[in-house]
Amino acid sequence: MNKGKLTRLTFTLHSWLGFVSGIFLLLLGLSGSVLVFRHELDHWANQELLQVSSQGKTLAPDRLSRCYHTIVDKYGDLDGIAWLNPEAGPDQAYNFRIYYNDARLFTYDLGLISFDPYSGAILREGPSRSFTPSFIEWLLQFHFSFQLGIPGAALTAIFGLTMLLSLLTGVIVYRKMFWKVLSFRIRINRKNWRTISSDLHRIVGVWSLLLNAIIFFTGFYMNLFAFEAKTWRGETVPTQPNTLMAASPDQMLKQALKAFPGLQPSYVYLPTQPTRTFEVRGYTPNQWKLWGAGNNVKIDQQTGKITRISRLQDKSVGERIEATFFPLHVGNYGGLPVKVLYVIIGLTPGLLSITGFLLGWRRLRKPAKAQVSPAFKPRPLLKR
Repeated sequence: MNKGKLTRLTFTLHSWLGFVSGIFLLLLGLSGSVLVFRHELDHWANQELLQVSSQGKTLAPDRLSRCYHTIVDKYGDLDGIAWLNPEAGPDQAYNFRIYYNDARLFTYDLGLISFDPYSGAILREGPSRSFTPSFIEWLLQFHFSFQLGIPGAALTAIFGLTMLLSLLTGVIVYRKMFWKVLSFRIRINRKNWRTISSDLHRIVGVWSLLLNAIIFFTGFYMNLFAFEAKTWRGETVPTQPNTLMAASPDQMLKQALKAFPGLQPSYVYLPTQPTRTFEVRGYTPNQWKLWGAGNNVKIDQQTGKITRISRLQDKSVGERIEATFFPLHVGNYGGLPVKVLYVIIGLTPGLLSITGFLLGWRRLRKPAKAQVSPAFKPRPLLKR
């Protein structure tokens, strides 16, 4: 097969990948851009609800236990509970994620509940498949499962893979344009919609290539669980009734922080099933968040004894690389500049889908003879 024919076939594949997955990539990109600032947006949208008064009040020593028991009393069959913001300040509500199982395949079973840590009052609650607790929470679940449960999570991973294939075929098709784009020698020709679409597609595609590849690969990797048979089986099997922890969550949290000096907790897992372990995850002082919350302490929920202390610095190279996947996907490792960059990059899959559709649609509308003509050369697609 000669190089010209290979390029034409690659371009055809590149076009069809865009046609088939374009709308889904647009939705994933737009939702991802919003979710870069999900904590800030959730706090802003629910400021009056989540801002609690600490004036004249002291936190109860068993505040975590009170929240835990309230949740397990309200929800009988849980896979677990996670305290999402253990770093909360004195004027902030406590947010907990609920892992439940309704034994239905096409619902992804997450919920959110927030407490006033002083009074123990519930400020908001509801499943993530509805807007009741938070639109941002609904959008998060939509982003990784299209609100279609485990099949939706697998579908998201598949479209992440199609985006990677689209990027790869785009590299092959537009390989001669890379240096020209990066050296600013390609400008947008405003002659007509075709030239505008063509130039935008090349310029945006080249400049966003690396970060888009990272974002979609990490998203694909993190959703690989949706291809495991045990995940599908487990989703349809009802969860057993809650088994309460014998040890106090507040005491185990203190014990974990004492055993790991300097640990700054970002996630606390509260088990409701007998085989699960109480766990505290977090960062060490001055740690770059790119390495993820890879430090953790695990404690036996019945005896209160520490079973494992894991430090990021002691993990293998492979484990440390894998720990970067979540930060690389969400862009929480470089402050405001990196977050703004991720918002912009999140818009590019949609723009590439639209411009690619316009270019492909023009090709499809050409007479069949023009499409198969031996005289056809892909060069005009790469350079005017």
